[in-house]
Amino acid sequence: MKLDTQSVLDVLRPVQDPELRKSLVELNMIRNVAIEGDKVSFTLVLTTPACPLRGLIVDDCERAVKKLPGVGSVSVEVTAETPQQKSLPDKQSVTGIKNIIAISSGKGGVGKSTVAVNVAVALAKTGARVGLLDADIYGPNAPTMLGLASSDIKVKAGSGGEILEPAFNHGVKMVSMGFLIDPDQPVIWRGPMLNGIIRQFLYQVNWGELDYLIVDMPPGTGDAQLTLIQSVSLAGAVIVTTPQNVSLIDARRGLKMFQQMGTNVLGIVENMSYFIPPDMPEKSYDLFGSGGGEKASRELNVPLLGCVPLEISLREGGDNGIPIVIANPESASAKSLTAIAGQIAAKVSVIALS
Repeated sequence: MKLDTQSVLDVLRPVQDPELRKSLVELNMIRNVAIEGDKVSFTLVLTTPACPLRGLIVDDCERAVKKLPGVGSVSVEVTAETPQQKSLPDKQSVTGIKNIIAISSGKGGVGKSTVAVNVAVALAKTGARVGLLDADIYGPNAPTMLGLASSDIKVKAGSGGEILEPAFNHGVKMVSMGFLIDPDQPVIWRGPMLNGIIRQFLYQVNWGELDYLIVDMPPGTGDAQLTLIQSVSLAGAVIVTTPQNVSLIDARRGLKMFQQMGTNVLGIVENMSYFIPPDMPEKSYDLFGSGGGEKASRELNVPLLGCVPLEISLREGGDNGIPIVIANPESASAKSLTAIAGQIAAKVSVIALS
C-alpha cells in the first residue's frame, strides 16, 4: 500500500469519537495530513478542548496509522472547535455564544454556585472561552467565589442601549447582580424586575466569543428558570444535589421542570458526597448519607456526572476567591469537578452534533 494522504485517511476511517460514535474522518476531525519520509503528521480537531477522552482518541489514531507499512513515527496535533448549539425558531440567540448551560438545584445550600464556578474555571483551564452569568439575583455569591468581590463592571453606550463590560478572572468573564449593588443591600424585587435583569445579562453584555456560558441559577423552579428557558436555547441543564433525602426530593422537582419545558438534562452532580478530614485524608465520612445521587440518576434515567467530596480546602477556595480547581488541582474535590466539567462539555457536543 502506498503511503499517502488517502491511505492515512482510509486507515483512520474506522476510528470513532467515543461520545459521538461516528468516524473521525466523516466528522472532519482529521485534517492537515502530511507525510515526510516515514513520518506522518496530522491535526485532530476535537469538539471541545475539555474532551475527557482526548488521550484515548489520540492513542487510537496513533495505533491505526502505525499499522500502515512504511510508517516510522506519528505526530498528532490536537486542537478543538466547539460546535454551535442549534437555536430554536421561537428563541432568541445570544450573539457569539455557542452553548448556554444552566447549573441549577431544587433547594439552596447544596453548593450549586461552588459547582458552577469551578466548572467554569475548569473549562477555561482547557483553553475554552467561558463566561459565567450569575442569575442568582437575590443571593449573588459568585463574585466572591471567583475573586471578584471588589470589582466593578463598566457600562458603555451601545446602539441598542447600555452595554455592560463583564468582569474577568481565572480565565472566566462574569456578570452578577453583586456588581450592581452594595454588599449588604438586599434585592427586593418582584418577578418582572428579575426577568428584566436576567435578560439584560444575556443580551446587553459584551460577552464576545464564548464556547460556553455557564448560568448559575437561583434554587427552585421560579421566575429566573422560566425566563432563561423561554428566552434562549439551552444546551442543557445540570442538577446539583447532596445525598440527603430532603435535597434529593427538591432536586427531582427541579429536574422534572427542565424536562417538562423541553430542556435537555445533562445529568446530576452529587455535591458533599462525603467529608475528607484534612488530618486523615485516607478516611471519609458520609455526613449527608450516601448513594442518593446514584439512586436518583438510576430512577430518573439521567447520568450521574460525578460526586464531589466535601473538603475544607474546597470551602476555603470559595471564601478566598481562588476556586479549588486552581488552588489545589490535585485534591479529590478538584479532580472530581474537573472530570465533571469534561463530562458536561462532551454531552453538550453530542447534543450540538446530533
